[in-house]
Amino acid sequence: MPSLSPAIAEIRLAVRTALADMPEGSTVIVALSGGADSLALAAATAFEAPKLGLRAASLTVDHGLQGGSDAVASQAARAAAALGLDPLIVRVDVSGDGGPEAAAREARYGVLRDAAADVRAAAVLLGHTLDDQAETVLLGLARGSGATSLQGMAPVREDADGVRWVRPLLGVRRETTRAFCVASALTPWDDPHNRDERYARVRVRERVLPVLESELGPGIADALVRTAEQLREDAEAFDEMIHETIEDIVEHAEAGISVSVAALAANPAALRNRIIRLVVDSEFGVSLTRTQTIEVARLVTDWNGQGPIDLPECSAVRRGGRIVFTASGR
Repeated sequence: MPSLSPAIAEIRLAVRTALADMPEGSTVIVALSGGADSLALAAATAFEAPKLGLRAASLTVDHGLQGGSDAVASQAARAAAALGLDPLIVRVDVSGDGGPEAAAREARYGVLRDAAADVRAAAVLLGHTLDDQAETVLLGLARGSGATSLQGMAPVREDADGVRWVRPLLGVRRETTRAFCVASALTPWDDPHNRDERYARVRVRERVLPVLESELGPGIADALVRTAEQLREDAEAFDEMIHETIEDIVEHAEAGISVSVAALAANPAALRNRIIRLVVDSEFGVSLTRTQTIEVARLVTDWNGQGPIDLPECSAVRRGGRIVFTASGR
């Protein structure tokens, strides 16, 4: 018998490992664009899921941003059906702030979230690879986004709606997914946006990472991913400390929430700033920039009677011994 392709073996193992704790009889949904990464993920899931007693489906989102997008979506659905997955295509209208790329992403995740809720899926599987992770970390570093961004994408994450997002291929190189498709006689779709250098991620992929590999030696992508993993471990420990601290220092206030000045002052800057960001995010659903966070922290560390600080969706002011965050317009 011919030996199994190393690429197929590696990706099937990654998927099998990711699916191992899914409840028997549950459904998993593969986010399938038709590209090599998601197609390899779909094929491996179709092979592994039945062995674990799982039902596997695919969902392809047609954003309508390119000519022939409906044909691409149909091709992906046919490939999924041939693999044994239950395919679904959803067409969305892309609009909103942040440009078409951000709007498309928001629409895509919204559709996946709704589909997962409809069938009570155990997880939505995403095809991000090690290369995607390295690009994400490098972009975060270039933007000065802080440790949260440098953690990259989590292998497993459950959002507030209870949807579990799983990325089985974060330890797999992009070239391996292409080798998987070749060995499996699968024809992936090559998204022209992945070669469009107007996008920062494409410039990182096509220009920056190759230069770093050339000048600093091979292994840059792996090193960036290791950095993300270490930062995520640190952040998890940090978050546990913060949640324990918040229980003692936070009180609900009219139209908002308040935090003890003395307790914030007693903590080191890194912990204090993280508490401020977490309080605002959990209460008002917005993420503060570092500049905004530092301005709020000055109400604790450099108090000179300054007035309210306007923030997204809320404002912060010092009243007596507390920092009070109030919803905008209240």
